[in-house]
Amino acid sequence: MFKPIFRALALGALLVMVLSFGGLAVSDASRLVKDIATANPPTEPPGERLYDFSLLGRPDAWGNLNVHDPAVYRDGDTYYVFSTDASLADVARPGIQVRKSRDLIHWSWIGQALGGVPRKAREWTGATGLWAPDVTRIGAHYYLYYSASTFGKNRSFIGVARSKRLTGPWEDLGEVLKTDIGDRVNAIDPNVVYDSAGDLWLAYGSFWSGIHIVRLDQKTGKPLEKGVGKLLASRSLSVHGAIEGAYLIYHPGYKKYYLFVSYDSLFKDYNVRVGRSDRIDGPYVDANGVALTDTRTEPAAVGNKILGGYRFGNADGWIAPGHNSVLQDGEEYYLLHHARGDRDKNWFYLQVRKMLWSRDGWPLLSPERYAGEREQDIAKERIAGVWEVIVLAKDDNLQLSSAPLRLSADGRIDGAAAKGSWEFAPDNTLILHLQDSDTGQVSTYECRVLPAWDWEERRRTLVFTGIDPQGIAIWGKMTESSSR
Repeated sequence: MFKPIFRALALGALLVMVLSFGGLAVSDASRLVKDIATANPPTEPPGERLYDFSLLGRPDAWGNLNVHDPAVYRDGDTYYVFSTDASLADVARPGIQVRKSRDLIHWSWIGQALGGVPRKAREWTGATGLWAPDVTRIGAHYYLYYSASTFGKNRSFIGVARSKRLTGPWEDLGEVLKTDIGDRVNAIDPNVVYDSAGDLWLAYGSFWSGIHIVRLDQKTGKPLEKGVGKLLASRSLSVHGAIEGAYLIYHPGYKKYYLFVSYDSLFKDYNVRVGRSDRIDGPYVDANGVALTDTRTEPAAVGNKILGGYRFGNADGWIAPGHNSVLQDGEEYYLLHHARGDRDKNWFYLQVRKMLWSRDGWPLLSPERYAGEREQDIAKERIAGVWEVIVLAKDDNLQLSSAPLRLSADGRIDGAAAKGSWEFAPDNTLILHLQDSDTGQVSTYECRVLPAWDWEERRRTLVFTGIDPQGIAIWGKMTESSSR
């Protein structure tokens, strides 16, 4: 199969391709920047302060540091992120962290939404902090949903507070759902969403039997009926039922609901999957028609994988990205999630990625973090060059490394791991036909190309994000332009 071969040869191919292509010389880098500059690229974002111990204990200086399980909400011209009580190297103050931004790039600290763990949640769970919030608006009030639990237990509590302002003060309204040891569900990770008819729903769950959904009363923000609700997604006990962090959106253009979930270990191989449905309460299926409730299929094969640990070239990379929310900002879509630095997984950060869509309605994520880029017409001659490419294999959720491929102006693709051909179609659509160097099997990917900021090399570039008919995602980042 092409994808395992591509992974296995990634590091070796890097050395081979550097010898073949001579690396990226200073003149090549200058030409790349010049070429991309003509495509109206993003402006240079501020430098990052990763692994900076001087920031610890200084929330006002954190920016995107110490953001875990982010929930995004836009109010006017300001974006707000609510996140788990988590902090590197010290005990996080309880009450839900809140940040704001005007551009999804620069984040400033507001503080804690609540004054600690609400009494009923604390008494039921013994929790010392709050996890995985979500926020929405019902009528004249904002409703902040929070969860309380202890790690590895399902004596858990989802509560809700309300306010007339996103910055508070918040009035706690108490219990929404709670579960106990011995129950088959786990009441954490709330996600609140309106369906296309305007009805309000709550998706929730982590491990145990999976993700469930209940309908809410818009007068109270609480369930209309008793019970755990309907099952949306679950995983086999062979992988410990490792699924959580549900997030639902409705796409009016495709008239589909999309369920995003996070699989596997929070600290090791966390990754984001997605399925879609005609109804908010499912069934949700992936590109192969496999239901997200299917626990008989090989667990790693279920769901379209759109995000996992990665590294481009020899630069530092990221591991265990996940627990996302999605921002629908007019006709633009963005996915927000946390990720851990591969140099030290104890450091975790907020990341924002632009979301695009395949022609048949599957979400695709930019390989690079958002820096203000906008989709725009890109000329075919800009595509030729050397690209670092990652296939997001569904059966390998550890950090994946890129391998270089040269896309020649005559439509050929050459590399140690694969060869093939490429075409460029309207709407910045790049079609890749990649032939496995070992088996000869050909995989065809439909990709979208857009300008981006290369966070690893601190320069402007082009990227692509794509998918094949089996729902396997592919990423690419240009490192050398052949355009003259």
